[in-house]
Amino acid sequence: MDSIQYIPAKEAVQWVESKQRVFIQGGSATPQALIDALTGRSGELEEVEICHLHTEGNAPYAFPQYEKSFRINNFFIGSNIRPMIGKTLAQYIPVFLSEIPSLFRKKILPLDVALIQVSPPDKHGFCSLGLSVDITRAAVDMAKVVIAQVNPQMPRSHGDGIIHLSDIKAMVWVDTPLYEHDFGVPSSVEAAIGKHIAGLVEDGACLQMGIGGIPNAVLQYLDGFKNLGVHTEMFSDGIMPLVEKGVIDGSRKTIYPGKIVSSFAMGSRKLYDFIDDNPMIAMLDVSFVNDPGILSQNTRVMAINSAIEVDLTGQVCADSIGSRMYSGVGGQMDFIRGAALSEGGKPVIALPSVTGKRESKIVPVLKSGAGVVTTRAHVHYVVTEFGIADLYGKNLAQRAKELIRIAHPMHREKLEKEAYELFGRGW
Repeated sequence: MDSIQYIPAKEAVQWVESKQRVFIQGGSATPQALIDALTGRSGELEEVEICHLHTEGNAPYAFPQYEKSFRINNFFIGSNIRPMIGKTLAQYIPVFLSEIPSLFRKKILPLDVALIQVSPPDKHGFCSLGLSVDITRAAVDMAKVVIAQVNPQMPRSHGDGIIHLSDIKAMVWVDTPLYEHDFGVPSSVEAAIGKHIAGLVEDGACLQMGIGGIPNAVLQYLDGFKNLGVHTEMFSDGIMPLVEKGVIDGSRKTIYPGKIVSSFAMGSRKLYDFIDDNPMIAMLDVSFVNDPGILSQNTRVMAINSAIEVDLTGQVCADSIGSRMYSGVGGQMDFIRGAALSEGGKPVIALPSVTGKRESKIVPVLKSGAGVVTTRAHVHYVVTEFGIADLYGKNLAQRAKELIRIAHPMHREKLEKEAYELFGRGW
């Protein structure tokens, strides 16, 4: 591979032209050198549309001073873009994570350029998308031009993320640490929620967990289980101890038995080293990973997802605070539905009972403008630090009683009065 021609980032991004649509790989694989170089061309570019899932690091192309050069269409809003939503031309596209690849493949959103970060090529000339296969696989397949930031610190993952040198138009060499995220020790509230959820887990269960303290807290309580599997859109450090102890072995899975199936990962360098050339881990296209029909072929699927608020009928808001967009639909509905269709599956919505301002997250009605990510017809279990509410098969008044039971005690009396106003004699 000595003949590979690496060029400076500022030269590589010359392939981008005004009015094109550019995809940027996200998560811990965000190609920061290419992003910075592209933003450096702002003075010579107009109306370049940038699309991506959440990215890490700096997103200077979203700054107000570059509005004439770049416009953003997000599939999921990360913290680096969030302040710009509603204040600049940055916009959000509501879509299930499982369906984003089809937007590229069906050319509903045709791609001109894809900016990615990959591992160095092997002796056969193949690189790996590493930590972020998700929607990037489809973007690489469909973009007219692929520009790659090649980084020896990117782990080489098995699965769908393999790309040959011949499919890359320009390559830039960097040797910089990948973004790491330390989720820290779960709080007492997160630990209590995790313990409740762990009580729903059975031997042989197939786990899907989102990101953050609650999923990590759940994993801490699973030492005594056997033959657990993982089929999840993302994972972090919490699974490693369970793999080492033999708790997670995937032996009872139907889809990719014996393997941890995911589409992206985020955590520590230790996690990235764990992923590197590990045949137990299959990083796959998210249109497969998040397909409810595929997922449901596994038995005892435990889908654990978070929420911003839940109303007394079971409607789940997970993407906005009122009308202000906060994150995105993501894969919540993909997995809630997949778990519900799985034999012995358990879809779980987990959230603290109150906000940081001590306002109840169990509410009579969602805030004005709030989006419903999981409908009242799809929700099954809702968990707070005060217990588990099983809503499936219950009428609206029964659901309200279940949810008030797990609300914070200081809000229960008020919620009961509001429930009476909503449901009248039925309450």
